[in-house]
Amino acid sequence: MSIKSQDRIEALTRNLEVSNVIRLKDAADLLGVSEMTVRRDVANCENIFTYMGGYITLKSPAAGGLGYILDRERGSHTDLKRTACQIAARYVKPGDTIFLDCGTTIPYLANALPENRDITAICYSINVAEILCKKPGLRVIMLGGMYHASSASFADSNSVNAILNLNINTAFMSAGGVNISRGVSCSNPHEVDIKQAVLETAANKILVVDSTKFNVIKPMLFAKLEQFDMICTDPKCDPELATKTGCPLITQ
Repeated sequence: MSIKSQDRIEALTRNLEVSNVIRLKDAADLLGVSEMTVRRDVANCENIFTYMGGYITLKSPAAGGLGYILDRERGSHTDLKRTACQIAARYVKPGDTIFLDCGTTIPYLANALPENRDITAICYSINVAEILCKKPGLRVIMLGGMYHASSASFADSNSVNAILNLNINTAFMSAGGVNISRGVSCSNPHEVDIKQAVLETAANKILVVDSTKFNVIKPMLFAKLEQFDMICTDPKCDPELATKTGCPLITQ
């Protein structure tokens, strides 16, 4: 490894220790080299870096980075997640076509859905689909694509194209972080295109998050708060946020 290459590796590592994730193009601009050179450096240091979907992270990312693990998050804040989802379920009407996002919150919404109401549910994660498939009188559309173990979900360009051809009445979206000024974010790059396609096509957009997600910023920004028609959360959410989010905050 040349001296220049070693310098680039050290500079990239220092950047990722702060930012947790960086786009390949941004890394090339930062280091003053081509994207091909950055990819070569990353490939030569596979014990240090992970390259995925055009983004570079450290192999052992810092807390709050792309190190989102479904099993780790599944057992956290379960009562708050359940409450937020019970509130959200009230906005499902007979005959609706709904979209259910991935993550560890939305399965509580899948459980709370009414049975035998002529509802069609679109999803792309296994943990949501396995609940929906057991609901009597519920039609399930499961999006395909490449499997991503970090969120137990499927996503690729074909999934996005499929979404744009579906008529979604209400989309129930999850998030890893909600920040008043920065917007709504998640941990995994592969979720972004799916989420943005749904927000583009759905008639009604509802963000379903527990109160611990506020004032949190995850690596992947996918929406601004004003893109949502409402936010369903739990009563522990700071009531002052209702005046700052730009959309109704439903807590009960």
